[in-house]
Amino acid sequence: MGRVSPLLLILLALGFFFATYNLVSMIIHNRATRSNSISTSKNNNDGGSEWFDPVQESGLKKSGERKFHVALTATDAPYSKWQCRIMYYWYKRMKERSGSDMGGFTRVLHSGRPDNLMEEIPTFVVDPLPEGLDRGYIVLNRPWAFVQWLEKAKIEEEYILMAEPDHVFANPLPNLARGDHPAAYPFFYIKPSENEKIIRKYYTEELGPVTNVDPIGNSPVIIKKSIFEKIAPTWMNVSLRMKDDPETDKAFGWVLEMYGYAVASALHGVRHILRKDFMLQPPWDLEVGKRFIIHYTYGCDYNMKGELTYGKIGEWRFDKRSYLRGPPPKNLSLPPPGVPESVVRLVKMVNEATANIPGWETE
Repeated sequence: MGRVSPLLLILLALGFFFATYNLVSMIIHNRATRSNSISTSKNNNDGGSEWFDPVQESGLKKSGERKFHVALTATDAPYSKWQCRIMYYWYKRMKERSGSDMGGFTRVLHSGRPDNLMEEIPTFVVDPLPEGLDRGYIVLNRPWAFVQWLEKAKIEEEYILMAEPDHVFANPLPNLARGDHPAAYPFFYIKPSENEKIIRKYYTEELGPVTNVDPIGNSPVIIKKSIFEKIAPTWMNVSLRMKDDPETDKAFGWVLEMYGYAVASALHGVRHILRKDFMLQPPWDLEVGKRFIIHYTYGCDYNMKGELTYGKIGEWRFDKRSYLRGPPPKNLSLPPPGVPESVVRLVKMVNEATANIPGWETE
């Protein structure tokens, strides 16, 4: 064999160098992407701002296959109805905006009979639990309502967003799920590891570590319909068992069915992508930013200096519980200067909805 040209050797060496460099770069990038996408990753639990884009990274297109159906459970009480009307108003406002993957909408009404919002809001009527089974904890009707809806309704979309009446869409919501991995919001007060003794009653040691139970509730969650159909009956049964157990009932209280969903998901081997940008909760979260849903479950009480007086009725306040028997009036007063942007934005959004919903104060 003849001698190889030195120039050829140099070119070959450079070629191997760039090939190796590209391979290593791809591996590093892939590992970084995976670490950001796993629900138990440190960045997600600590509220990191870099989020895994399931559409871009998986190669999926934002088409009809990525649409999700918005579903919330509700009662026919005035308190529930006015919240549903505001929620549906903002769903319609955000649905067609760029970046939204919202599909259809259903209010799953578990009163067992139609009400006067049937023509205003797409509604599917289901039965409540048998009398006395919820023991005054009406939220136990939620998993049972979803079980019936999934069995009987025709749902076109492949994915479902479980929402609640006191949710307001602040930004267009894309499909945050990634394939078979649902997306959920991590709640600071859902702590499976700190309640391991109780969790082990329903998720035994041979099934795996207690960290397999995500720190979530059922809402907001975007999940594949086929997976939700498997989880929902288990969620219902686990929640009923928890309510029947005095120790569990006392420990979990008003968030019992949230733990029920988290445990049911773990029993089916389902882990969620945790998205802190899924939702914000005034007054504790101060800015809306790029987060998608405002959850107004907490009362917002302030003095006229703009200082929070939580636990004490403020000189200015917005609390949904002030309107148990009927809707809030139109044109609520705006908060005083110094109140966080999230609270100001919430009140402005409520005012816009009530100003534009026909027959608002008649409900």
